[in-house]
Amino acid sequence: MAIFRPFKAYRPKPEFAAEVAAKPYDVLNSNEARREAEGHPLSFLHVGKPEIDLDPSINPYDASVYMKGKKNLTNLISQGMLAEDKEPYFYLYAQTMDGRTQYGFVGCASVEDYWNDIIKKHENTRKDKEEDRSNHVRVTNAHTGPIFLTFRDNEEISRIIDEVKQTAPDNDHVALDGIRHTSWVISNRALINKIQTIFSKINYLYVADGHHRTAAAGIVGRERRAANPLHRGDEEYNFFLAVVFPSSQLYIMDYNRLIKDLNGLSNEDFITKISAYFSIEVSEQRVKSAKKGEVGMYLNGKWHRLNTKPELLANPDPVESLDVAILQKYVNSGILGIDDPRTSKRIDFVGGIRGLAELERRVDSGEMQAAFAMYPTSLDELMSIADAGKIMPPKSTWFEPKLRDGLFIHFLD
Repeated sequence: MAIFRPFKAYRPKPEFAAEVAAKPYDVLNSNEARREAEGHPLSFLHVGKPEIDLDPSINPYDASVYMKGKKNLTNLISQGMLAEDKEPYFYLYAQTMDGRTQYGFVGCASVEDYWNDIIKKHENTRKDKEEDRSNHVRVTNAHTGPIFLTFRDNEEISRIIDEVKQTAPDNDHVALDGIRHTSWVISNRALINKIQTIFSKINYLYVADGHHRTAAAGIVGRERRAANPLHRGDEEYNFFLAVVFPSSQLYIMDYNRLIKDLNGLSNEDFITKISAYFSIEVSEQRVKSAKKGEVGMYLNGKWHRLNTKPELLANPDPVESLDVAILQKYVNSGILGIDDPRTSKRIDFVGGIRGLAELERRVDSGEMQAAFAMYPTSLDELMSIADAGKIMPPKSTWFEPKLRDGLFIHFLD
């Protein structure tokens, strides 16, 4: 059963929240983060991606980068921008994008639940990225970006959400990208106990987004445990910052593919080869996939609608029947020779938030030769794969809106 508990968060004072809150560290590269933080000295990007405050030539994994992040976090606290709550609380956090709002609870999940697979994963992680986030946690002594968790819907949780959101929020602001962020402090002790009790009866939590941050929390938590001869199990390092959403609240967007070359094939030969796996028709319009098994392909200035052959979709394996897995197995690997999409320089991934025009732009520029617009993986598929102990292909899910860093910070002691 899942452990989810309240904590004493460091939070921006309401008048500073809009300036402090920032996109997660892994959504922007260093140059994008540097531009976004320009003129915004309170932006939490100075904590999450502190290389933006150093010479652009510096290795983002250099020890000085993490020390800069620690200094920037300390400055936000010493300057009074962030303040610690006096008691451990839960928080309700809402995000509104395009008229749709999702609600989740902010609290701390268990490191041991991560290691014992009470918190289920669906992606492999890379050691270099694990070490990056582990170093960030080690040096700052904090979880500065929440892990995005989900669980199968629970009626009692839904009723509590409906109850809390009727009260006055503690923070309510609209970010520069138009996404509204609202949060409520849950300070009523009886309600806090009730939420903990409900979660203690939930079998599993699932990592929706943030596998590397979760791994880092697990790694550093185990390190702190091994280094503490008086370890009890209730120390803060045994828990990590998370926002937990009922699965029906969440929205997964398409996660699209760009291909740098056709492995020596002409456009015509490539289309002939993929016709073994898809029926193909040219479209006069952009093809935004509307159903499972449908893929949009942009090639040679034209959109094509690909429909996966039924026998491939009928595969009973929950991973092999994913659209992204079928494309990877039969096209990217089988035809194009891109065997490891996690490391290959011949493939790139674009979140659906950037739209189909971004796919066209990068192909038309000559940077890429083909693009594939995918139908989004569903939450049911994600949880079924995690339940089966299997791993999705890389870049299978793109969640929007993204959680903001800086609205809640959890220190390890």
